[in-house]
Amino acid sequence: MAKKKDKIRAKFRKNRVVRARENDLTRKFEEDWFEEHDSLLREQVSGKGDIARKRTVVGAAVSGDDASLSVQPDIDPATSQQGRVLRVQGLTSTVQAEDGTQYRCVTRRLLKTLETDQRHVVAAGDRVWFRALNQGEGAILGIQPRHGILNRAIQGKQQVLVANVDQVVIVASGADPYLKPHLIDRLLVTCENNELQPVICINKVDLVDPADLQPLVGVYSQMGYSVLLLSAKRGTDIHQLRQTLAGKESVVTGQSGVGKSSLLNAVDDSLALRVQDISRDTHKGRHTTTTAELLPLACGGFVVDTPGIRQYQLWDVIPEEVAGFYRDIRPYVSFCRFASCTHTHEVDCAVKDAVADGRIDTRRYESFVQLQASDPAG
Repeated sequence: MAKKKDKIRAKFRKNRVVRARENDLTRKFEEDWFEEHDSLLREQVSGKGDIARKRTVVGAAVSGDDASLSVQPDIDPATSQQGRVLRVQGLTSTVQAEDGTQYRCVTRRLLKTLETDQRHVVAAGDRVWFRALNQGEGAILGIQPRHGILNRAIQGKQQVLVANVDQVVIVASGADPYLKPHLIDRLLVTCENNELQPVICINKVDLVDPADLQPLVGVYSQMGYSVLLLSAKRGTDIHQLRQTLAGKESVVTGQSGVGKSSLLNAVDDSLALRVQDISRDTHKGRHTTTTAELLPLACGGFVVDTPGIRQYQLWDVIPEEVAGFYRDIRPYVSFCRFASCTHTHEVDCAVKDAVADGRIDTRRYESFVQLQASDPAG
């Protein structure tokens, strides 16, 4: 919740400060004993000097899971306007103003300097304040509180793939590349954690016998997840996907080569997204989509096409929380004998009993054990 604007002592990143003293003092001391630089003998390093990691920022303190930064810098509404980030490419972001005009914007240095757990401060889908400059260029001054984010952990940092969406369309393929249920499970945990509505889409059903997919579809359907069997090549049930996307803000995600862009082209051919065949040597997809991009749909709403996922590490989920994000396992957790039960080796474990009785799918349980053991917190 934003508070009254004030002068706030905010932490800055380590690599955003200047050295307060030279880094070769030892060598100089050995050579000339500082005879030519007597002032260095009196030099002191203070926490309030140039190397201090805190600065005073005029703005409002922000708290909560929707905050991208701990401080919202003060912004002059007379010289700025609101917009939506359509895509982020390197150091610049494409921002669409409320009147539809697009600007190529850099990010204010203060935003990039403030300490944060994110790899990049700005993400596709962000609602921002920016100042328009000349010839379609501008500068992002502030980021509004987010909701509905799809994120993951990379090298101990949070990568926000997209912000401010209503639902996540998880795309897998029946074949070429082969189906990865464990990746679907990880994305479902993120949806549960971030309160996003998931939709599971299995593409390329023309390459397999749909009956072979029914056991998997049945498990997810029994938990209340929406599952669509699609074929972008033959147009199978594309109208259902179009109805699912209409009027909503969605993000499409999944591993490379499953046909995310092909499905979106089938839903709205005006998008004309670039597609490629999978590699015949590795049977893996090629990275055709290189950046997340917010796209308007003819049927209403927006959709974000994202690059293919090869690895997906959960963010802000500790092993003890994983069971609570599995809809089929969660109801049995409170019936275990031990409150600290890990549901792997303990006696009188209600979860293991449910698996043995067939009330919990064995593959889902194995997926849970694997995810819990892999330290999902990243």
